[in-house]
Amino acid sequence: MPQAPALDRLPDSVDVLIVGAGYTGLCAARETARAGLRTLVVDAGPIGGGCSGQNGGQVAYSIKPTFEELSSRHGASLAARIGEEGRAAVENLRRLAEHEGVDCDWRPNGCFLAAHTRRHFDALAREATTATPDAKLTLVGPADLATELDSDRYCGGLVYGNDASVQPAKLVGSLYTRAIQAGALAQDYCGVSDISRTRSGFEVSTARGRVAARRVLIATNGYTGPLTPWHQRRVIPIGSYQIATEELGEQRVRDLIPHARNVADTRRVIIYLRPSPDGKRIIFGGRAALSETNPNRCVPRLLEMLVEVFPRLRGVAASHAWVGFIAYTFDTMPHLGQHDGLYYCMGYCGQGVPMATYFGMRIGQQMAGLAEGATALDGLSFRTRPLYYGRPWFLAPSILTYRALDALGL
Repeated sequence: MPQAPALDRLPDSVDVLIVGAGYTGLCAARETARAGLRTLVVDAGPIGGGCSGQNGGQVAYSIKPTFEELSSRHGASLAARIGEEGRAAVENLRRLAEHEGVDCDWRPNGCFLAAHTRRHFDALAREATTATPDAKLTLVGPADLATELDSDRYCGGLVYGNDASVQPAKLVGSLYTRAIQAGALAQDYCGVSDISRTRSGFEVSTARGRVAARRVLIATNGYTGPLTPWHQRRVIPIGSYQIATEELGEQRVRDLIPHARNVADTRRVIIYLRPSPDGKRIIFGGRAALSETNPNRCVPRLLEMLVEVFPRLRGVAASHAWVGFIAYTFDTMPHLGQHDGLYYCMGYCGQGVPMATYFGMRIGQQMAGLAEGATALDGLSFRTRPLYYGRPWFLAPSILTYRALDALGL
C-alpha cells in the first residue's frame, strides 16, 4: 500500500475534507484538487488499507438490478441511463489503464460465468440470445466447458468479453499518486472522531487535530460506522475473503483456466477466482465468513471451496490471505449525493473496483461544481430498513438459506 508522507501538521482549514482514502476518496480528491480546491484526505488506517487494496480485482459491468427491475422502479428511460452508468464505469477504468498510464496490471481477458445447474445454464443462454453485439457474450455449452475451465463441477457457462482484472494494491497506489500530483494532501492513520456543523461548513475532529472544512465527503463504504449514523443505517458490511495459492507454475494454472479469465459461478453464495498477474498462482475468493476480520481463520474454508471447483488442487496450500469489507445496499444500487450537508458516495455491492473509481470521480466533480459530475443516480432515494442500525443481524440466516438452496441446485 502507498504510504502518505507524514504532514508536519494538518492544515487549519480546507475547502474539501474527505473521510476514507480508498478508490472513492482518492478519485474524488483528484477532481477537487484539479479544480483548485484545497483538499485533504484522511483515513483511520493506511491508504487503501480497506477493501480498495484487498479485493478480488475483478472488473465487470456493475449495476446489479436488471433493466426490468430498474424500469419497474424508475421507468424505462432512467433505467437505460442507469445501465449506461454501469458501462461507463468499466470504460472509465479501461481508459485509465490503457490510455492514462494508471499502473494496475490491467488484464482485459474477460470473465467466464460458470453455470451451477442446467437451469442456470438455460438462463445464461437466454441472456446471450437477447444481448446486443457490443456486450461480447459467448455461450459455452457443457460439452465445451474444458475450453474455459478444467472442472467437471459446472454445466457450461457464459463468457463476458468486456470484463477485466486489476491488481488492487497497484491501482490504489496509482490513484494516490494522481491525487497527490493534482495537489491534494493525504494523511493516513488519522481517524475522524466527530463532524460538527458550523456557519461556514464543518469542524472535523481527527486524531491529528481539528480541521475546518467547507465541504466533507464520507467515502467509507464497507467501513462506515457510528461517525455518520445516517449512512451506517444504509449500508450492509459484508466480508470478502481471498487467498492466493502457493506457486503452481504457469502451465498448471493455464491448464486449469486456459484463457486466463476471471471466473465466477451462478450460486447465490458467490465464489470468484483468476490467475495471479504472473500466471503462477490462483487467486480465489468468496463469502467464507460473515464478519471475521482475521483472514487466516478463513483459509481452510476457502481451500475447501477451491477444491470443490478444482478437485486436482487438493493438498495445495495458500501462501497469502486477506479480507476487505464491501458494502451492500437494500436496493443493491450504489448511491451518491448529499444528506444534511455531507456528501457521500458508497454502496457498490461487490463491484467497487470500477464503480468506486468512476463514482468517486463524479462525486468529486459535483463537489467542485462541475457539470460533468451529474449522473443518472443523482436524486435516487437512499433507503434503510426498520430495526437496522449497522449490524446485519439478518445475514447469518440468509446465508444459511442460500447455501441450502445452492446445495439443492435451486
